[in-house]
Amino acid sequence: MCGIVGYVGSRPCRELLLRGLEKLEYRGYDSAGVTLVGDGEVDLVRAVGNLSHLREAVAASDADGPAPAGGGGTAVASGVREATTGIGHTRWATHGLVTEDNAHPHFDTSERIHVVVNGIVENHVELRRELQAAGATFTSDTDAEVVAHLVSSHYEGNLVEAVRAAYGELHGHFAFVAACAFDPELLVAARRECPLVIGVGEGEHFIASAIPAFLRETREVKMVEDGEIVAVRPDSAEFLDPAGFPIERRVEHIDWSEEAAEKAGYETFMLKEIHEQPDALAETIADRICGDTVELGEIGISDDELRELRRIVVVACGTSYHAGLVGRYAIEAWARVPVEMDIASEWRYRDPIVGPGDLVVGISQSGETADTLAAMRMARARGARVLAVTNVMGSQATRDSDGVVYTRAGLEIGVAATKTFVCQVVVMYLIALKLAELRGTLSPGVLDTLLRDVESLPRLVEQVIERTDAQAAEIADHWQDVGFFLYLGRHVGLPVALEGALKLKEVSYVPTDAYAAGEMKHGPIALLDERTPVVCVATDSPVLDKVLSNAAEVRARGAHLVAVATEDNALVSEYAEEVLEVPRTDWLLQPVLAIVPLQLLAYRVARARGLNVDQPRNLAKTVTVE
Repeated sequence: MCGIVGYVGSRPCRELLLRGLEKLEYRGYDSAGVTLVGDGEVDLVRAVGNLSHLREAVAASDADGPAPAGGGGTAVASGVREATTGIGHTRWATHGLVTEDNAHPHFDTSERIHVVVNGIVENHVELRRELQAAGATFTSDTDAEVVAHLVSSHYEGNLVEAVRAAYGELHGHFAFVAACAFDPELLVAARRECPLVIGVGEGEHFIASAIPAFLRETREVKMVEDGEIVAVRPDSAEFLDPAGFPIERRVEHIDWSEEAAEKAGYETFMLKEIHEQPDALAETIADRICGDTVELGEIGISDDELRELRRIVVVACGTSYHAGLVGRYAIEAWARVPVEMDIASEWRYRDPIVGPGDLVVGISQSGETADTLAAMRMARARGARVLAVTNVMGSQATRDSDGVVYTRAGLEIGVAATKTFVCQVVVMYLIALKLAELRGTLSPGVLDTLLRDVESLPRLVEQVIERTDAQAAEIADHWQDVGFFLYLGRHVGLPVALEGALKLKEVSYVPTDAYAAGEMKHGPIALLDERTPVVCVATDSPVLDKVLSNAAEVRARGAHLVAVATEDNALVSEYAEEVLEVPRTDWLLQPVLAIVPLQLLAYRVARARGLNVDQPRNLAKTVTVE
């Protein structure tokens, strides 16, 4: 959730750090800070709130001169303001209130070693007690500050060895970067289950929790693996294992352009990414449908194993969970393999029965979602095969799995997932069709028809955006001040309702519930009156008549019904005041189309309410802690 950026090179780095932090704003944060490192000196500035507050604090520090680090504001020396080494951080509070003292970077008692930390140090209470007994003076309530004091306790002139020793004493899941005033051309980083990546430039290196932080400066990267320590200097990045032995790591080229991280003329990243969905889907499908067959070469699991699977378990969180629900319906219908679907944070703690013969599919946009990763590791330890569905090459999920299928959605900046969701759903369709092909559960004719229908999805999504955006805006204008929305769906429409409701909650802050329509009479119907808008997913399916029966019950209570329906279905318009139409395709594929007007509805409600859809309050793009 938090963001890390670091730089060591030949350029004055303060502005580089600030720009890097701005590129990480999408991850969510409540405070921020930077430390610059000179020869024997450090300069620290921290601020509560968004990065404009940090920039104001930086300007004030230039005007007012240095102040003690322990008192907040700047630290120690103004002479390092042109420093060429530094670290920065955006914090999303876990341990400790949102205060300047709790913001990062944190420092040791001597104020010479500074650190930025993502994640959680689980044994921070014991470590704090031991460090205080040894004379350390703490200035924050965070778990992260113990890292600075712990590194300092091991420092005897060698920062790399101090970090390596501290790493061995830390429990939890975290990534951190340490800087020392006595070694101004060195940053040392370590990671355990939280993301970290190195940017490689000419005579300079970057460290960040995500690539966008330095994408403007370089597209050459080295991925930091779990359990590694990296010593970064202007001309080198030395990778070590926890025992101190060197590790070779090749440079990889990232083909994202900087423009991909900009809004490209759209008013927000979220709207841009909604409009990017046709291209993202086309890229995800691309070379994976070859005539009458599905090619998933990267899947990493043999055809024989896929034929003999006894069951599939899908684990995910949030939007990825909803994509998995759609996948469950498709796999069971087409491949006839039993599928168990579970929220990763629940599944990992209920001692699940899983082992050889099972395939566990972990879905995570970032590939760094803590609960999903933990579930995948547990499944693998118990003998199951593990497949990752993720959008990020080199992410932790790709290393905690036997195989991976990438969604190829490209960079997604908006916190509320849009294009990554539809791409996850399509990947699940491709997996389902591959299984059906291998197991012979669909006739060649039906399989070929479904493959052609999947190939048509990018074009159909483009049509949905063009048809429904203005209509969604009209509905939003009318209902922007309403106090509650109810979303309903059945069968494959239920995950669409769940995801649509989640989008509305995430970006508009309107209380919203989503329910299986058949369960409405078991409680939610009590909430309905003439002031309640009900959004119903009523696309063509074998259960449409059941959905329309539920719609009639909604109307009988005076509620206002908005339906997402397949085009030219006149029956639905008899029940709904507004109908958002999507093109015809196979009914199991309609979730990819049906979610789009609900994304637009959530977006338009939030914009009508004057809200920042790209950075919803209290949310982060990647949940890397429990």
